[in-house]
Amino acid sequence: MALPFALWFLWRAWARRSGREPGDTPWAWLIGAAGLLLGLSLMATAAFHKDTRDMTYVPGEVGPDGRVGQSRYETK
Repeated sequence: MALPFALWFLWRAWARRSGREPGDTPWAWLIGAAGLLLGLSLMATAAFHKDTRDMTYVPGEVGPDGRVGQSRYETK
């Protein structure tokens, strides 16, 4: 969500150094772009992450040699 704001303020700093006045900050556009990126990231999370609601989480365990094993999901 911070990407549109960071890009705008970086561009504004560059424009001021080069002698141009960038004008007023377009808050509505920045907030809209941030909201769009938030929505896209939520949809991507829902689309690309595995559904584990019917599985049991098994945390990693420490073995006798001191190494931690991988955590995993097991089917009920």
